[in-house]
Amino acid sequence: MKKYFSILRKNPLFSDIAEDELEKMLGCLSASIKDYSKNEIIFMAGDKIDKVGIVLCGNVQIIKEDILGNRNIIAHVDVGQIFGEAFVCAGAEKLLISVMAGANCTLMFIDYKKAIYTCDNSCVFHHRLLENMLGILARKNILLNNKIEHMSKRTIREKALSYLLAQAQQQERKDFKIPFNRQELADYLCVDRSALSNELGKLRDEGIIEFNRNEFKILMEEFN
Repeated sequence: MKKYFSILRKNPLFSDIAEDELEKMLGCLSASIKDYSKNEIIFMAGDKIDKVGIVLCGNVQIIKEDILGNRNIIAHVDVGQIFGEAFVCAGAEKLLISVMAGANCTLMFIDYKKAIYTCDNSCVFHHRLLENMLGILARKNILLNNKIEHMSKRTIREKALSYLLAQAQQQERKDFKIPFNRQELADYLCVDRSALSNELGKLRDEGIIEFNRNEFKILMEEFN
């Protein structure tokens, strides 16, 4: 597991945890590592989970499908990020979403209960771990609110532009990459792919954006 320490150290769950404590901590948390292939289901809606996942390589997508099979991408989880924490913290009886490998990936799973309750060894890092988990939940809530803001826009054009401007601001640059291909972006914004592509083309023709696949650039002068 040591080869992944540099990734784990960047995860907010392990913020302010000394490196020499990390190996002992992972043992205490019953950490395990598993590989998944692209599009493989990690957790299925209806499952109950008691472990938190951390992406060590590749990425995963949090998705929700309706009874007609329409897919909505709730979130994209990249290397070093955590997933599943909201459901295990809430003690949900069943998952309302599914977790799918967005690419070939390597994931670490840790026992949630051991992360928040003091173990028999009285490990000193549990208090810090609990504080870090609360911070992660708060930040995830902000991200969810951001998506709600995009979704609240009335037109596909407004939804797309809202998302792209938010990505530019988040990455602090006018030229940036998004983690989605065109179909995935349509699923994230809950719109038709062809209609989305059409609106992006119009935004490009109007000199508002430039793009090549998942690479975008904001051309508006008033953008800061």
